[in-house]
Amino acid sequence: MRYALIAILGLLASPALAATGPFISLHNTNFIVLLAFVLFVGILLYFGVPSMITKMLDQRAAAIRADLDEARALREEAQSLLASYERKQREVSEQADRIVASAKEEAGRAAEQAKDDIRQSVARRLAAAHDQIASAEAAAIREVRDQAIAVAIGASRDLIAGKMTAERANALIEEAIGSVETKLH
Repeated sequence: MRYALIAILGLLASPALAATGPFISLHNTNFIVLLAFVLFVGILLYFGVPSMITKMLDQRAAAIRADLDEARALREEAQSLLASYERKQREVSEQADRIVASAKEEAGRAAEQAKDDIRQSVARRLAAAHDQIASAEAAAIREVRDQAIAVAIGASRDLIAGKMTAERANALIEEAIGSVETKLH
């Protein structure tokens, strides 16, 4: 490989042959440049610089490949996290919708229960009011009856007192005592 490289470099140096004077001479700058270049390439080949450069490029390529693999893995992880968060967001949104629907349903039930409670309370109060009215009517009727009885008794007493004499009162008392004796024996 070294010899092929030297041959190629020699062919490339052919424009140097167009210079005036002998080509292989230390006075010819083209020859000096060619010798320095060949010597430089030879030193590079001797010390294995191309293999070192190849090794460094391979290491760099491996590092880039590792970085790309890591970036790909991170991207996949990020996508899985994104999918997970989107799924959780949908679940939370669905749960929030269920909570809102449940709250609305519960509020409707509470409103119906409150209406029923109010209806029952109004019915109880109406029944209590009817009972109070009936009780007041009964009390008023009793009071009127008692008053009528008192008036009748007062009128009867006045009537009897006006017609009753002492002899007649004694006779009634004797008759009542006799009827009690017969009923008791």
